[in-house]
Amino acid sequence: MDEMKKEHQKLHIAVFPWLAFGHFLPFLRLSNHLAQLGHRISFISTPKNLHRLSQIAPNLSSLVTMVPLPLPPVHGLPDSVESTSELLFRLVPYLKRAYDQLQPPLTEFLQNSDVNWLIHDFVPHWLPQVATRLGINSVFFSIFNASVLSFLGSPEELLRRDQQPLEDLTVVPEWIPFPSNFAFRLYEVIYHQECMDSDASDFFRFAKVIEGCRFVAIRSCPEFESDSLSLLQKLYRKPVIPVGLLPAEANDGERDESWDLLKQWLDKKTENSVLYVALGTELTLSQDEMKEFASGIEKSGLSFIWVVKTRDDPIITGFEARVSGRGLVWVGWAPQKRIMAHPSIGGFLTHCGWSSVTEALGSGRVLILFPGACSDQGLMARLLVGKQVGLEIPRNEQDGSFTSDSVSESIRRVMVEEEGEQLKRNAWAMKEIFGNVQLQNKYLDEFTRVLESELVLTKST
Repeated sequence: MDEMKKEHQKLHIAVFPWLAFGHFLPFLRLSNHLAQLGHRISFISTPKNLHRLSQIAPNLSSLVTMVPLPLPPVHGLPDSVESTSELLFRLVPYLKRAYDQLQPPLTEFLQNSDVNWLIHDFVPHWLPQVATRLGINSVFFSIFNASVLSFLGSPEELLRRDQQPLEDLTVVPEWIPFPSNFAFRLYEVIYHQECMDSDASDFFRFAKVIEGCRFVAIRSCPEFESDSLSLLQKLYRKPVIPVGLLPAEANDGERDESWDLLKQWLDKKTENSVLYVALGTELTLSQDEMKEFASGIEKSGLSFIWVVKTRDDPIITGFEARVSGRGLVWVGWAPQKRIMAHPSIGGFLTHCGWSSVTEALGSGRVLILFPGACSDQGLMARLLVGKQVGLEIPRNEQDGSFTSDSVSESIRRVMVEEEGEQLKRNAWAMKEIFGNVQLQNKYLDEFTRVLESELVLTKST
């Protein structure tokens, strides 16, 4: 009878992601899976973000409860801003400071609830200590993959990073024991410094949540990066558990009317002939960069769909007129998963966000890599080049500059020329991992069993 109770014990799990949509959606997919297995979820964030999430994910389980915590005002943070997508990159440190001030209301919520587990992001360095004091088990859930975390190193190495020169991040770390091309470019490191809070750097935040949590969960699977997952176990000296790649569901925020228009256009194109271009919601190009980028797409001579944030740009206006018929400029949200699954799509020009990469390889699409200079995107580009599923557009390593010719030549090398054929075959083979929903759900189920069994173990000791 006791075993039956353990097996069917339902948990109350609090989830607390960082205020960025690249973080919200993996946390939401993880939450929904746990809820479908009967566990109660309290998804904690700010009111504006929760409202937006409820609109793009209307089919959430009834066991997922949105818990709003108003974001405190902070000098330097514009009024009503609650996520990185609404903010200039250099202002992100103010958002981190406001997020840190959620500690008192979050602590009060946890004190007055029956939460068993707390799943959190890397930013709240103070949270594992709060959870321990309240007798709640905490898990650091990394939306970054194991290769990225292994590059950053152990908590001890992370704490030393703040005292080291930026150039140290441009070489492969000595603790990586296998062949690797994994390092930042100098311009990426310099740019990312702008979003670091001087009071608590990202390195410090990572170190403290890794040190303080019961174990680390990672959006990855051993079929893709077994070496890095094994290395992390040694670096962290605590369990590192893959939760799978959390592929988007077929109807994940997709609006049928948008897809109908795009499908009609794609249906008129030949198989593998169209380039899909999307640089994410937070990568912003300067006017000079936008001009070179648009010119490179145009020079490639290929059919394309380019997703942009706004049409209010003189470069886009003239560009649309010149490529009419051959190219389609799509403004705002696009049903990306459906687009990349269409047989007319032959490749994906991406900013190298992990969510976009998982969607592309889930459809077996080869990648043209144009990483943003923030976060893990440069490292992701190097990883994917190493996996031979894409080609990175050359940029100046000091300042990140590039030319329209480098854009067009990279597109054609992958999409048209002979050297791209092997890259296409490699990317298509990745569909067996990234597009395998049964495999990825197996890791989610295993993660859930760890939460259930660890809680029983904790209560019995």
